[in-house]
Amino acid sequence: MGSGRTAQATDFTSELRRRGQEAFESLPTPVQKDKGWEFTDVSKLDLDAWQQSDDGNLDATPARAPVVDSNGWPGVLQVDGATTRRGEAPDGIVVSTLEDAVGEHPELIERYLGSLLTDRDRFTAQNTAAWRGGMFVYVPAGVRVERPVITSVLHDSASAIHWRSLIVVEEGAEITLAEQWASSADDLEGYFNPVTELIVGDGANVEYLCVQDLSERAWILGSQRAQVGANANLHWVGLGLGSGQGKLRMETDINGAGATARVTGAYAGHSSQHLDYETTQEHAAPHTVSDLAFRGVLRDKATAVWSGMIKVDPGAQRTDAFQESRNLLLTDGAHADAIPGLEIEANDVRCTHAATVARLDDMNVFYLQTRGLTREEAERMLVGGFLEVIAGRLEGSRFLHDPVQAALERELEAVLA
Repeated sequence: MGSGRTAQATDFTSELRRRGQEAFESLPTPVQKDKGWEFTDVSKLDLDAWQQSDDGNLDATPARAPVVDSNGWPGVLQVDGATTRRGEAPDGIVVSTLEDAVGEHPELIERYLGSLLTDRDRFTAQNTAAWRGGMFVYVPAGVRVERPVITSVLHDSASAIHWRSLIVVEEGAEITLAEQWASSADDLEGYFNPVTELIVGDGANVEYLCVQDLSERAWILGSQRAQVGANANLHWVGLGLGSGQGKLRMETDINGAGATARVTGAYAGHSSQHLDYETTQEHAAPHTVSDLAFRGVLRDKATAVWSGMIKVDPGAQRTDAFQESRNLLLTDGAHADAIPGLEIEANDVRCTHAATVARLDDMNVFYLQTRGLTREEAERMLVGGFLEVIAGRLEGSRFLHDPVQAALERELEAVLA
């Protein structure tokens, strides 16, 4: 790679950072009267108070075992924090830190970095200005990655991490990718600010799992956005297992005719955790399909909100879109809000949604007790069945079904403890 292109990419990222910094300084911190922030109060978070950390510490140990363990797949490609640790990528595949990619693959960085998310709010702008290390995954056209790619970042000090992920899967390529965010201690305070840009090329097939397993004393405020090309397939799985306060946006732009996007999410909260997910399924082309399902289990004084929007742009005829959010409350102090929405500007579509917030049905518990189960066993069976639907959506996945099912079983034990 010529030094001219590298210098050009460096200039490009410097300009992107400058734009991010200007936006960060000019945009206000959202308040609860702002649209989308009605349920999450960030007034106690001082964005300037946290010293920025390097992204990751390879010598630290996460507080809990990772959901996806690379030891199960020898030769897997892996990025930890700011270092590439395993594997030589074949067939032009790139798995590296984003920082390294600026110098080594400038043409890709210039084309894709910041193309989906730059400065949509103060937190995204701060990430654009301040990210370090980060993660870059690139799969060339027509290449099938036989092993899963596993990336992770470990928050190991009371600091801020602005984690930037850029994933580019070109036309006809195929990959399974797991990205994990974790803390080194259950009581670690900190501020985690992630931004993910995921580009799925025409005819590509992508499975993407993102696991949020941060300390319950950590803030998370982040945005993720995927763009899905013609006749492509994306299955995006998000697990919210940690953090104390925060909000995560998950946006899916279905831009190509014949594309399909599935979004599967699960969260489990206890104590005083607050989990806020805002999802968007935007159909910008005809003959597209999206299917979103979120399930949450809450106990103690935990709170959660899911707000979802299906958008159908003009001309996106023959759209088939569905979204559902179902929440199970295990104690009187727990609370959940589920808010589906539709914005439809085409006249030949099928768009439906469902949302529920409920307690365990005492009649169902009693019925199982009459069959010889204790109350604890009955509750475990009912909550387990409620969460099993999420793992069931991954039945066809070679790599993700078993880890996700094991993670949900782990959370089941925690919420019923």
